[in-house]
Amino acid sequence: MAKMKITKKELLTIPNLMGYFRLLLIPVFLYLYCTAKSNRDYYLAAFVIVISGITDFLDGYVARKFNQVTEFGKALDPIADKLTQGALVLALSTRYPLMIALVVLFVIKEGFMLVMGIVFLRKGKRLDGAMWFGKVCTAILYVVMFVLILFPQLPALLVNVLILICGAAMLLALVLYVPVFYRMGKSI
Repeated sequence: MAKMKITKKELLTIPNLMGYFRLLLIPVFLYLYCTAKSNRDYYLAAFVIVISGITDFLDGYVARKFNQVTEFGKALDPIADKLTQGALVLALSTRYPLMIALVVLFVIKEGFMLVMGIVFLRKGKRLDGAMWFGKVCTAILYVVMFVLILFPQLPALLVNVLILICGAAMLLALVLYVPVFYRMGKSI
């Protein structure tokens, strides 16, 4: 397999610059959330996540619309997604004890996806984007995390129900990805 050289032009496309910006927003969010003392502080942390989400949507849109899809961008976008999601669940685990179980499940799911991705990439195969159940899981995770950030005074029972819903979606996505990778393996 020939090594692909990444050019400076590819690194500096508008969509990739948005990806870098999303990565820079992660420590900003973590600082704002972990030092929050008032509702206003939590609103600022939530606003950073909204900006990250808008940027995530726009980078893909701009890449496709203006023919700026790059192999580097195809790797950068999911990395920014997973690091943002990881930061969210980790930060929220400092406030909500049940979130620690979600952190563990997140690490298992994303670890599995990473290992399988590397295994198949070495064999010249890869998933063509996220499956519908992966997208649903991501959407649920972002909605739940956003609600928990924006409304820090929610009753514990509601918080735990939201975390369990998120965990169920994550577990379902993991279980549904197993046969996808199994079929990929059989086709080699």
